[in-house]
Amino acid sequence: MEGIQFIAKLGNWVAVRKLSVEEKTEPLMVMEFLAGLSVSFDNKIEEFLGKEIDIEKLNAAIEEELEGTQKGKKGISEALAKIAGAKLGRVINELCDAKGWQPKETKELKEFCKVFALRKAFKKAGLKVDYSTIETPAIKAAMKKARKKSK
Repeated sequence: MEGIQFIAKLGNWVAVRKLSVEEKTEPLMVMEFLAGLSVSFDNKIEEFLGKEIDIEKLNAAIEEELEGTQKGKKGISEALAKIAGAKLGRVINELCDAKGWQPKETKELKEFCKVFALRKAFKKAGLKVDYSTIETPAIKAAMKKARKKSK
């Protein structure tokens, strides 16, 4: 029997997820399991990004840029233009360049910031951008658990 396991213990974060996979395991079950993992991954990536940069400043800049963004097709193109704009780029550069890292690491950190901003922009425009936003029983349980921990 084969399976998928994810085990993490880092500080107060403990995550254990296991799924046994056999011939008869439905692909949908595997998809739901993996999407449920992404809830935890997404939250942790953002948490760790916040340890590297001033994420509140980045959030404020994103919110300012996306103010008034509509939902739907028009909102998507509007949000993309705002996120790709020079103003937000300057904020990301300021936040990441201040770390004093080597150029390769600074570039990587900027990419994390851009993806963070893009995810917020798409959500603001009403798009589901993550598998974890699909409502499945496994994801609902993971989200409920994540909300309890954040309180």
